[in-house]
Amino acid sequence: MGKRLAVLVGCNYPSTQFRLQGCINDVVDMRNLLLEKFSFHASDVEVLIDEPVPPHSNFATLIATGANIKAALKRMVDQAGPGDVLVFYFSGHGTVISSLEPGKAYIEHEAIVPCDLNLITDMDLRQLIMRLPKETSFTIISDSCHSGGLIDKDKEIIGPSTVDRGMSSFYYKPKKINFGTILGVLQTVSNVAQAVPDVINTVSTVVQGASQVINSANSIFTGIFSRDVSLRFLPQPDLHMDLKRSLDEKEGILLSGCQENETSADVVGFDGKAYGAFTNALLCALLEENLSGIISNRQLVVAVRKALKTDGFQQHACLYSSEENADAIFLANQFSTPDLNPRPHPPFPMR
Repeated sequence: MGKRLAVLVGCNYPSTQFRLQGCINDVVDMRNLLLEKFSFHASDVEVLIDEPVPPHSNFATLIATGANIKAALKRMVDQAGPGDVLVFYFSGHGTVISSLEPGKAYIEHEAIVPCDLNLITDMDLRQLIMRLPKETSFTIISDSCHSGGLIDKDKEIIGPSTVDRGMSSFYYKPKKINFGTILGVLQTVSNVAQAVPDVINTVSTVVQGASQVINSANSIFTGIFSRDVSLRFLPQPDLHMDLKRSLDEKEGILLSGCQENETSADVVGFDGKAYGAFTNALLCALLEENLSGIISNRQLVVAVRKALKTDGFQQHACLYSSEENADAIFLANQFSTPDLNPRPHPPFPMR
């Protein structure tokens, strides 16, 4: 059996106006899932978060900055070989970057938001996937808003075309930060020398609004984050042509918590424990499959959609992959009984 490698990231954005509550819990549960159900070794699972882990969770972590996340992903990809199984899991905010270049069509690009706001974009993830050796499996699981377009993959297996809109409304905190707000935060620290620590400290003081949004996102991001900036903000002529294409349908597997135009929920349960709605539905679906022992990516996302609908959430999990990968077993399941305790489905919506 090949290596099984994972990078798990959770951002709660403490002491900011973007505060979430369940993302660290999600990472702890996903780590337990991989170790106990899918035969990952603890030394091969790297965890990045922005708060201390909960009590009784004793493992090493790094701070979930953009630079640290990209470095962890690079370490994972550098180790990969044919037959290996790689996982990147993210729980936190997502955002959408609008492209308004003169003479070009309006385009939106999806990104995840690390704790220092140094965005990781669809282009960064595509670059990683393009570097993988053949016959390497790379699954991205994103519990964040707008995550349906995160690797800009053309092949939709389960997505907007399969939506059932018959759900009741649900109040929750969406995992989304408006891109204009991010620019406003970064503009206040664009003296550059202050850089990352001041970005985090300044987030809670920024007033949202169009007046805070500057015209040149590229210069703000490159000015503050320098060489650690996303490829999306580099001058386009500097990019290799391969990075401007969409992934082949066989390259990478994306399980997203919602569609490109939707938000994902951060919820507090009856017992006071916070969690991501998508992550909890994923855990429940996997545990409910213990009798059969295996479940395909397609079957898993269908089960997650059903669980989300049962709970009253207005988000639709999506699967982007080839048909072959859609019918492949999720993470090549080495089934055993994990010591997990996903929250039960609530009988009515809660925040």
